[in-house]
Amino acid sequence: MKELINLEINGRPVSAPPEATILDTAREAGIEIPTLCHEPGLKAQAQCRLCVVQVEGRNRLEPACATQVSEGMVLYTDSHKVINARRMILELLLSEHPSNCPARAAGDKCKLCDYSDRFGVDITKFGHGGEGRTVRENWFISRNAAACILCAKCARVCDQVQGISALAFIGRGNKTEARPALKKTLEQTDCEMCGNCVEVCPTGAISRSQSAGLASARKTLTTCGFCGVGCQLELNVKDGRVVGVTSESDNPVNGKWLCVKGRFGYEFIHHQDRLTQPLIRRNGEMEPASWDEALTYTAARLLAIKEKHGPDAIAFISSSRCTNEENYLIQKIARAAIGTNSVDQCART
Repeated sequence: MKELINLEINGRPVSAPPEATILDTAREAGIEIPTLCHEPGLKAQAQCRLCVVQVEGRNRLEPACATQVSEGMVLYTDSHKVINARRMILELLLSEHPSNCPARAAGDKCKLCDYSDRFGVDITKFGHGGEGRTVRENWFISRNAAACILCAKCARVCDQVQGISALAFIGRGNKTEARPALKKTLEQTDCEMCGNCVEVCPTGAISRSQSAGLASARKTLTTCGFCGVGCQLELNVKDGRVVGVTSESDNPVNGKWLCVKGRFGYEFIHHQDRLTQPLIRRNGEMEPASWDEALTYTAARLLAIKEKHGPDAIAFISSSRCTNEENYLIQKIARAAIGTNSVDQCART
């Protein structure tokens, strides 16, 4: 076990492993440091500089997300110098941000606006950016380039988590954008439409095309039902309907990351064609039945086929959407009740 090092944050003694950053150490100690470009699970970028702190003995302010702690370090996260620097950083970022913030206009959250409210930033010194226009890229994702603060979270998650690299910084100076290269659309890249870039975007520069107003929705933690991995997600419910899916980084299986099905495949929940009870074909027509009727009918047909053609005339295919226990029971029915080893699973490829 590595020996902990000792330091001081805002006059408070704190211990941390030697490889820890100031940001991680502070958060572990319950001390909040604001940041826009940091994301757990991604490499530190030190792009937004909002997390700067004052380290005793150093002239410059250090980015907490990319600075390792050291033995005897004394630092301050809320000194007058630090607060002034953060206010200036927010003013500069807001000078390029639309006054009609696209995230807030859609009823969602914008971390940049939230921090500006918290620090009481006056943006009149530098004005504000253009109004911007949200452009729908496809059914899943929309973009508003004017709201982008170039934190690189979207490009980093695409590269470091998905391994796709569909997004990158394109252009120079104030014309820099986070988008696909060579003026391609997302469909023309290897983008998997996972929406993880949407989840990490702090300003709504990349947003959901189909859902808005998630900030006021009630969130219910559940398990994704599309496969057997067991990813955790949050169903956002508003007025009795699921209006979107979000995720949090403390989920034990998948963290904040989801695939396209988990993040965007929720509309079937309220689809008019969704089956809500068993159906049995009678006289060529599918008629509603109770679960007892359906199970009794299924058991009788399986036993009749076995009696007439033998157990190997029947095969079972289970689903990766089921739990391990349910898949175990499928093979137990096949082998113990029917007497066949013809059992397979849809995820066996």
